[in-house]
Amino acid sequence: MKVGLFCLFERFSGSSQVAIHEQLELIRYADELGFDEAWLGEHHFNDFSVCPSPSLLLSYAAAMTKNIRLGAAGYLAPFYDAVRLAEEVATLDALSGGRINLGFAKGAFAPDSKHFKVAPESMRAAMFEVVEAATALLNNGAASYKGEHVSFFCADIEPKPIQQKIPVYIATFGSEESVVFAAKNHYALLGSQGMSVEDCVKVSQIYENTIGYKPYIVLMRTLCVEESTQKAIELARPSIDHFVKSMKAASSYKKSPLFDEQRYEELIKERYEFFDGAKFFDSGIIGDAATCIERVRELQERCPNASIALKPVATTLAQNKQMLRIFNEKIRPHC
Repeated sequence: MKVGLFCLFERFSGSSQVAIHEQLELIRYADELGFDEAWLGEHHFNDFSVCPSPSLLLSYAAAMTKNIRLGAAGYLAPFYDAVRLAEEVATLDALSGGRINLGFAKGAFAPDSKHFKVAPESMRAAMFEVVEAATALLNNGAASYKGEHVSFFCADIEPKPIQQKIPVYIATFGSEESVVFAAKNHYALLGSQGMSVEDCVKVSQIYENTIGYKPYIVLMRTLCVEESTQKAIELARPSIDHFVKSMKAASSYKKSPLFDEQRYEELIKERYEFFDGAKFFDSGIIGDAATCIERVRELQERCPNASIALKPVATTLAQNKQMLRIFNEKIRPHC
């Protein structure tokens, strides 16, 4: 099973600049430990999860690391020009020596829809078009595309990616429409921190029913490993609770009169369901080393095509580095 790192650049104390540089240091450390991947989120208008520009953060991470693959989890596709995004990703692939994974997400924060002027009801369709158009440019050279949200004729980006075909992932927390779209295009999946093993099995079955084989899924997982499971729970609970409160606050930004209010209410409800702290605990790898091994093995047995991307949930860089080290030394060899 591949093991990765999931980064949301969380600011528990200090400035945003400190949060950004501490998370980048965690990526460098994960590379040193031999982790397979690092995945970076994208959030806007958020004073807790400070990651509004995945391309810039990935560029810096590429310069700091040597072997670890780097990916966005994911680019909020409805808010991008497809051609410009393809150029950025190709440049990142060149800078990293061919280490880029390309993840896409729909986005569902009310402030994002307001400021980037994309109606909530259009976001999924816009994501599908941006994904199709950007990947066509990255994988096929010159391309044209005509859709409701994306349209261009005979574009040919430079530089070309180093990888012959950049791996593409679609983020989902259970939407059948997104899973079917991913399956029909042979994309892999990104599962949220709250996606249970049962959800993973269900999503995998939808994908297999659509295309005839099971998907590769990267599952984001909260991580807290301590001497005892009780200590791990006590350490994890404050940071997970704070994360959930912060994300719900960011989701509930005052709604814009430009869009239908009912749509915004639906958008916020969706995000509240997504940021469910109980699910993060239930699905997380939290406990002593033996308990964490059991949780990982359960994933391996029931979702054999899945890998994990760990989000350490301590509030300091030192604690998070320690948990990655313990996972690498005491848990990973048994999984």
